Amino acid sequence: MMIDTPDSKELKPLPPELDRWNWGAFLLNWIWGIGNGTFIALLALIPFVGFVMMFVLGAKGSRWAWRNGRWDSIEHFKRVQRAWAIWGVIIWIGFVVLFAGIFGGVSFLLKNSAAYQQAIAKLQANPEVAAALGAPISAGTPSGSISTSNGSGQATLDFSVNGAKAAGKVHVEAIEQNNVWTLNALTLAVEGRDDVIDLLQENRAENSSWREPRNRQARRFGRAILAPT
Repeated sequence: MMIDTPDSKELKPLPPELDRWNWGAFLLNWIWGIGNGTFIALLALIPFVGFVMMFVLGAKGSRWAWRNGRWDSIEHFKRVQRAWAIWGVIIWIGFVVLFAGIFGGVSFLLKNSAAYQQAIAKLQANPEVAAALGAPISAGTPSGSISTSNGSGQATLDFSVNGAKAAGKVHVEAIEQNNVWTLNALTLAVEGRDDVIDLLQENRAENSSWREPRNRQARRFGRAILAPT
């Protein structure tokens, strides 16, 4: 069974002046194909094949559209294909602007979050970090996720840091309770070092030393109650 493709049809030949790159077919591929009766362009919907098909359509789109369409004249064909190209550029610019806006908005929210700001404050105040990276220390744009609901939430962030001596990666985990954010994990991995700096180690040590006397007091109190009189 022979598959009928645009090139297999013996239709009107393409005028030499139209044998050029078709930007509308390249930018809008399958949409352009439906509008120009060139249904082989639907192959652009197939993953991986679609990327190659974009360039095939750009190179052969004018020939296929000329053979498959009803055109009043060469000028009519040029005018319609020019319109497809203009709309292709507009749509692609719109996608780029939309993507940049979404990415910029998310980055802005992450960078202005309480979890990120607390992490930066801890980072800049830590003498071990200053010794490892070298001052001044600059932080990059964070990536990750933040979710909040009714005064509770959680955040997981990662961002790069650079100092005068070295660079590194920071990992942050935080939770929100009653609209107050608390860091649960804050570590720095310095490039060229195998160890990881735990910036919350002092806090955990302080909490442990604070709980231990209270636990001893409770045990002594319990023994006093149970002791025979």
